[in-house]
Amino acid sequence: MQDETGTPLTSSPQSTPAPAPEERQGRSRLFALLIGVGVLTLVLDQGSKVWALGALTPGEPRDLLGPLLRLNLIRNAGAAFSLGDGVTWLLTLVALAIVVWVGRAAVRVGHGGWAVTLGMLLGGAIGNLIDRIFRAPGFGRGHVVDFIDYFGLFIGNVADIAIVVAAGMGAVLALRGIPLEGVTHGRHEAGQDDDESEGGDDV
Repeated sequence: MQDETGTPLTSSPQSTPAPAPEERQGRSRLFALLIGVGVLTLVLDQGSKVWALGALTPGEPRDLLGPLLRLNLIRNAGAAFSLGDGVTWLLTLVALAIVVWVGRAAVRVGHGGWAVTLGMLLGGAIGNLIDRIFRAPGFGRGHVVDFIDYFGLFIGNVADIAIVVAAGMGAVLALRGIPLEGVTHGRHEAGQDDDESEGGDDV
């Protein structure tokens, strides 16, 4: 027997569904969260540095928790926690590369944990980058303002704390197998459809 007139013999290929409005709104909220965390981190970092420059004197540390935690103002030419002196230009380029990478990754964020992680990383990187660009001794070679003395071993700032915490959060998310894009509704539904079709084949 022939098929009814007008009935195609082969099914037409399915087109890729466009992202659902809920998914786009979700990504917009996550992008806003990332930017908000980044701005907050940057404000806390730069505000604390302004305070430290006005309230602290180099070479005159103030104890907070005895020798375990002190306020000790220095100008750091190196990386986080006073590491890497003498390679300030390289550190400036690394900070700039981090900012560019986070900016490109921001549009793909699909998970709240990654939004917070990248926001802290972005704010911390920009905070120290501002010092390297605008502070003495010159453009790209500026010394970062550090004032949080840990056990007398190294001295850092709020930006350093944000970068280290972001690195830890990123490691945890990666170990848990959570991708930057998160788990979208489309993938979840596709997985359900596949399961149902496999189950439907059994008679």
